[in-house]
Amino acid sequence: MRTLTAGEPAVLDEDLLIAGDNLAAMAALPEGGFDMAYLDPPFNTGIERRRGAIAYCDAFEDYAGFLAPRLERVRELLAPHGTLYLHLDYREAHRCKILLDELFGPECFLNELIWIYDYGGRPKRRWPAKHDTILVYVRDRERYHFDDDEVDREPYMAPGLVGPEKAARGKRPSDCWWHTIVATNSREKTGYPTQKPVGIVRRMVAASSRPGGWCLDPFAGSGTLGAACRSLGRRFVLVDASREAIAVTQARLGEPLRRSA
Repeated sequence: MRTLTAGEPAVLDEDLLIAGDNLAAMAALPEGGFDMAYLDPPFNTGIERRRGAIAYCDAFEDYAGFLAPRLERVRELLAPHGTLYLHLDYREAHRCKILLDELFGPECFLNELIWIYDYGGRPKRRWPAKHDTILVYVRDRERYHFDDDEVDREPYMAPGLVGPEKAARGKRPSDCWWHTIVATNSREKTGYPTQKPVGIVRRMVAASSRPGGWCLDPFAGSGTLGAACRSLGRRFVLVDASREAIAVTQARLGEPLRRSA
């Protein structure tokens, strides 16, 4: 894995970690080079997200204005068979769905994935919010890559109804994914405040990229996409403006810490 600063020329010859603004970084990447892109941007919660010494402000006056040019560039970077996964929660998912319909075309909408988890607070004056939304769009509805044989299977909730052979094999996931968060005592815990579990990202990479294919994450955070790609034999480009995120990702993926300009 090579570490660059945003704006440096980027050639897809080895895995890349780019420090700096993702819009500038993506401008230097080759168009049409990526099988899939996973974006886990700030959710616009209006608060500071903090875990220990790592923190960032998660508040935008014009969230769509921030995200739209980045989504437009990601679309240009996707190959004709490419797929976008945009990870959000209830605050902005509805507005981003409209934005993606405009950028990709409504015919290129593939799925709305619901990641369901547990843990955390349980308010008594409303139903506890325990899911995120992942919007899935393809570059070309007629040409996109999707291989569900590569995806991990889930246990049947009533295995006695399907017989021992099907029960042993498990079922293909639907558009609702039950998966725990990254627990505080988990081996994959990095300390990054919004780290997502590698299990859900690995599922997207497996379905929507080919062996040896390139995957992009412009909001790399703790580097989960890179970890998923390495486990599946895919290549990756990760970008983040936070020095703390770059350091966490370098440590996680075995890259010595370097100073970026």
